[in-house]
Amino acid sequence: MGVFLDIFLTCVGAAVGSFLNVLIFRIPEGQSIVLPSSHCPKCGHAVRIYDNIPIISYLILRGKCRDCHEKISLQYPIVEAITAIMSLLLFLKFGLSFKYLFSFIFTCALIVITFIDLRHQIIPDVISLPGIPVFFFLAVFFMNLTVWESLLGILIGGGCLFAIAFLYEIITKREGMGGGDIKLLAMLGAFLGWKSLFFILFVSSLLGAVVGVSAMIIKGQDMKYAVPFGPFLSIAAVAYLFVGADVMNFLFFHY
Repeated sequence: MGVFLDIFLTCVGAAVGSFLNVLIFRIPEGQSIVLPSSHCPKCGHAVRIYDNIPIISYLILRGKCRDCHEKISLQYPIVEAITAIMSLLLFLKFGLSFKYLFSFIFTCALIVITFIDLRHQIIPDVISLPGIPVFFFLAVFFMNLTVWESLLGILIGGGCLFAIAFLYEIITKREGMGGGDIKLLAMLGAFLGWKSLFFILFVSSLLGAVVGVSAMIIKGQDMKYAVPFGPFLSIAAVAYLFVGADVMNFLFFHY
């Protein structure tokens, strides 16, 4: 039964990942996420049911549309695989519970945000703004956070990045962090609590510095080269779900 459930939830995760791809491609364009049905962006042909099996269909079709033979974005199987893996890992950590379900929903929101930010360098308000009250509610009633832990997470999360962005703009005379990152960190604080913000900011800043410097060296860009920060915040938040609380409690809080 245990192995069957592992496989089932992994497959569910892959199927959800297929829907996340729809959100990633359509939300920035302001398109409906319901209609039209899945279709090839090149030739417009509707995707057949048997060509819409997550990951497997991509491999069978060798990454090409059945009708026009144009290449299918590698993003499709990557997002499906990531979502499948996250579904399994969260189940292994939380079991079949509300914590698993809502942590998975939270992670799915971060996957969508990450890939949209990577493609368009924006974090859509349609996810982050409703996410703040929704994840506040879920954190308090299902994730064992107190009202104050979650509320402070929102206030400190949003306020902290706002202060950093404000000071950076004053010193450098250019925008260094968008409002989307500020709203995203408020959403992360709502679900994970104010204590998570230390871990998230440290890990995301470290990852961002390493990747940013590496990208500038590889591309030969100067310090003005823009690297979206949303993906690093999202990766750090997911890491916190698994190990962050234990790390922070051990280092600072001891309770």
